[in-house]
Amino acid sequence: MITPAKVRIFVTEPWDFERITGTTELTGWTSDHADPDNEEWEVHLDSGFEYHGLQVDRLLAGPRYVGEHLLRMFDAVTAFPVRLAHPQDDDWHYAFIGMISPRPEREEMEDGNSI
Repeated sequence: MITPAKVRIFVTEPWDFERITGTTELTGWTSDHADPDNEEWEVHLDSGFEYHGLQVDRLLAGPRYVGEHLLRMFDAVTAFPVRLAHPQDDDWHYAFIGMISPRPEREEMEDGNSI
């Protein structure tokens, strides 16, 4: 069984994404990382968002630059640049640019707070 990779996506473009959706940080998971031949990963969002009347619950993440591979996300110091598409009319529509990084598990402290 493939363990899904939990990811965090920080959307940087369009510049007014936060104003439209109320957030710039998205969290989700993907199993596409398990196949090194996958050039793009479908990310299922923990909480979707509405963008110009369209409910978005998943994104397609692809490397922003030619010749890069998304697996480099696991080696990046902070995050890895990606272009992001949302589903529209049975196809993917590239509309966003951002950074993707692994999402660490939250650890519970003895007093019940998360770190």
